[in-house]
Amino acid sequence: MTDDLKNQIQNKQGSDGFIKVTDSPVSSLTAEQKAVLNRKGNILYNEGDIESARRIFVTTGYSDGLTRVGDSYMEKKEGIKALKQYVLAHNKKKSEPVYEDLAKIISIMLKEE
Repeated sequence: MTDDLKNQIQNKQGSDGFIKVTDSPVSSLTAEQKAVLNRKGNILYNEGDIESARRIFVTTGYSDGLTRVGDSYMEKKEGIKALKQYVLAHNKKKSEPVYEDLAKIISIMLKEE
């Protein structure tokens, strides 16, 4: 990706980025409550109920769970949904390749015009 394209994307996205996310888990939860919810989320995830698990992980801010949900989306070729989970999990290692892929697609689209 060229530096010019990177700059154009950064200028267009603004301070909130392209994906609107809630970055703060529920602050009123105690550590014990989070642990119980995360265990429930893990059970749901392992049973294949990815969406219910995702909602719990977003509520608690459980980054490992959010990353696993993102990985599930990537396996289903749902990159944008995966990216949102990676951003919420603060997982740059997983989010950067998705950003790169999106930038390549945008670059190809711009060349076609």
